[in-house]
Amino acid sequence: MEENEKMSNREEIFSKAVRAGKRTYFFDVKSTKGDEKYITITESKRRFSNDQDRFFYEKHKIFLYKEDFEKFSNALKGALEFIETGVYPEGYFDKEEKEEKVDDENVDKWFDDLEKQS
Repeated sequence: MEENEKMSNREEIFSKAVRAGKRTYFFDVKSTKGDEKYITITESKRRFSNDQDRFFYEKHKIFLYKEDFEKFSNALKGALEFIETGVYPEGYFDKEEKEEKVDDENVDKWFDDLEKQS
């Protein structure tokens, strides 16, 4: 039983819910077996199923990894500033940064490890 408690404590470290109309956003900080932190952002919407004649929650989730925090944060700040001011962020029209080559095999293995923790 003690091992199960350690697993659940390690998995979810922090959680914050934001209610926004008919949607709820969940910001969860979790940890891998190797103690690497990552964020999941979940959008949850209440829907009605006519087939089943009941309500259900439709969820969409993204995973944000430590190596992408700064890029994600800068992009979000830029988008919010554009909405507020109508001014494009500095460097917006410059060529996109070249994306790093992704090793699909390692990514798949990492996701498999995450599923085993759940």
